[in-house]
Amino acid sequence: MGSVQDEPGRVEALGRLCRFRQEFYDCLTRRADALFETAEEVLCTDGPVRTLVDLTLAPEHRRGHGALYDGLNSGR
Repeated sequence: MGSVQDEPGRVEALGRLCRFRQEFYDCLTRRADALFETAEEVLCTDGPVRTLVDLTLAPEHRRGHGALYDGLNSGR
């Protein structure tokens, strides 16, 4: 199997994904890091998210649970 760099279609798709992620991050004006990571946690969690505490158990969650609540309460 070749690397991603060997396949132009994959490189283009990766570029679009990177641009989308940056544009989404740029839309977050306050507590951007916490909100961005929360979005990643929601997208990467298997199954529905029933509680915020469940998100803190996701491998993508790298901050304390206080940052999650602060981002949701104070973020924009």
